[in-house]
Amino acid sequence: MPYSTAQIRNIALAGHPGAGKTTLFEALLHAGGAMQAAGSIERGNTVSDHDPLEKARGHSIDAAIASVDHAPGGGQQVHLNLIDTPGYPDFRGPALAALAAVETVAIVVDAAAGVEYGTRRLMERAAERGRCRALVINRIDAEDADCARVLADLREEFGAEVLPLNLPAGGATRVVDCFGRDGGDSDLGAVADWHQRILDQVVEIDESVMDRYLDQGEQALSGEQLHDAFEQCLREGHLIPVCFVSARTGTGVRDLLDAAAKLFPHPGEANPPQFLKGSGADAAPLVLSPDPDAHVVADVFRIVHDPFVGKLGIFRVYQGTVRRETQLFVDDGRKPFRVGHLFRVHGKDHIEIEHAVPGDIAAVAKVDELHFDAVLHDSHDEDHIHLAPLEFPRPMFGLAIEAGSRGQEQKLANALHKMAEEDPCFRVEHEVETNETVIHGLSDLHLRIHLERLRERHGIAVETRPPRIAYRETVGAAAEGHHRHKKQTGGAGQFGEVFLRVEPLPRGAGFEFADEVKGGVIPGQLIPAVEKGVREVLRSGAVAGYPIQDLRVTVHDGKHHPVDSKEVAFVAAGRKAFLDAVARARPQVLEPIVDLEVHAPEEHMGDISGGLAGKRARINGTDATRGGEIVVKAQVPLSELEGYAAELKSVTAGRGRYAIDFSHYEPVPPQVQQRLTEGWRPRQEED
Repeated sequence: MPYSTAQIRNIALAGHPGAGKTTLFEALLHAGGAMQAAGSIERGNTVSDHDPLEKARGHSIDAAIASVDHAPGGGQQVHLNLIDTPGYPDFRGPALAALAAVETVAIVVDAAAGVEYGTRRLMERAAERGRCRALVINRIDAEDADCARVLADLREEFGAEVLPLNLPAGGATRVVDCFGRDGGDSDLGAVADWHQRILDQVVEIDESVMDRYLDQGEQALSGEQLHDAFEQCLREGHLIPVCFVSARTGTGVRDLLDAAAKLFPHPGEANPPQFLKGSGADAAPLVLSPDPDAHVVADVFRIVHDPFVGKLGIFRVYQGTVRRETQLFVDDGRKPFRVGHLFRVHGKDHIEIEHAVPGDIAAVAKVDELHFDAVLHDSHDEDHIHLAPLEFPRPMFGLAIEAGSRGQEQKLANALHKMAEEDPCFRVEHEVETNETVIHGLSDLHLRIHLERLRERHGIAVETRPPRIAYRETVGAAAEGHHRHKKQTGGAGQFGEVFLRVEPLPRGAGFEFADEVKGGVIPGQLIPAVEKGVREVLRSGAVAGYPIQDLRVTVHDGKHHPVDSKEVAFVAAGRKAFLDAVARARPQVLEPIVDLEVHAPEEHMGDISGGLAGKRARINGTDATRGGEIVVKAQVPLSELEGYAAELKSVTAGRGRYAIDFSHYEPVPPQVQQRLTEGWRPRQEED
């Protein structure tokens, strides 16, 4: 159907693993008439989990997109773009990327498990990005469901702004409307009481609406006034609506569709996208208009390498209308591409469409220049425009990888490049010092999935070496360094002398290079050569072979020769002077520290705490959850977590699980630094 921006709703389903997002995704598509029967994870026929690895493992690995048209109560038809995102923290990249494409994040909560780690993290991320948030309590018909307790926990965790739009009734066999005027009772008390709470919360966002309500009562408020106030509440986080559903039986699913269509914001109502024009410190906020007649601006939030249509770039339109045969530029490129085919994505299927209006989600195929976060536009007035960057978790696990048989090196390189394009948290690097290709991911499981895809999708067998921890180096004190590079080989020689100073910077500050040379003792055109030599050491390390960070290097003196001083001489002098200074500056090896959260049955508390104590962990606290579980929060060196998944599984008989997030870097203990340093010295001597 043709539709306008005001008829679009973009919604991402997110949540903790196992909350039932994919089942709810299927139920929504079925209830909206987009499919005759809902698929099943057990049968492996869902729209979203269509990848063979997802079917085999029974959970989502990538984000999936589909749409449904729905007319609530026979009213105006609305087009809902739904994105089903992975719950496992190992696959957060696609889930976080989806935040750039939607106005509303519906966070799904298990009615039996309640508030979990993933619930909190996703609520935080959605709020940081300015998305409207809704909570969907799923599995209300489960035998161990406790809807009243879950609602109370959500309100305690996220505030009084958490209020139900509907409530389960009749033993969770149906739901009753709280925002409207259904009246009567629910399984959680009088509906009128909750209706009053929602009304009080909504009207206080707008002073004029509040005055009218206080003077004349609810009946004096028009539907438009309430709608506008409701939208403002969602935008400002002043209201976080809750919907109760059972995706398995369909209870409440159509009510959720109705709520999304009638109450969730369309792209013209939500918080404006955070676009910037320019780069670096000069980047300025840019306000785009969801005007279908303006210049096109769209952002690519997903790359898929499809075996049938090739490279597929899925994008969200923010301004203008993308039509077939449109000429579009990618980022600041000078050469446009023609939109030969425009698609709507429905799981693994691609449906050709004629155009996409502001707020819509569409895709183009076979455009090599496309990449994650690319901006598409039709005018050079839109050069240097980009979305405010999303903050993705740092890939902390590394694995050296090489082709299992000769002749497959290029095929492996191409496959890794495609996989890195699809997953913003998967990185491929070639380390010059060791001549290794290293893949980086969020966890051991994350990397194992990519290795399986190499084998299953690309037919490549590989060999790997043990995970490499992303250690770093820094200095603990200020120190001076000096080197004179002098080389005479007949004819013109090489000469360069450098005096420099290193000093530590705060953790996370990175690297600074300063030039304080006076009197031209090092000509200005040769200072970049000194910096080049310093940066060579920054990459390769000075004491243990790891990149150096968090320090300032200041070049303040030196000498040159009018004939023999050339760039290569000052590169060498800068490199050796820097090594000399670092050796005198209390060099330190830094290790990544992660925030760890372990969930396990309460009876295993002692085993878990004892095991973590042996891993140099700092336990920050423990919480008890209903259902006899404990949550252990700790900070622990990443290097100590190798094999922890298997260890936890053994200790808890398979009932424990954990999640990690990067926290910070800190110095390793002296004995660890000695081991790392000794392991690197032979390579230095060979150099």
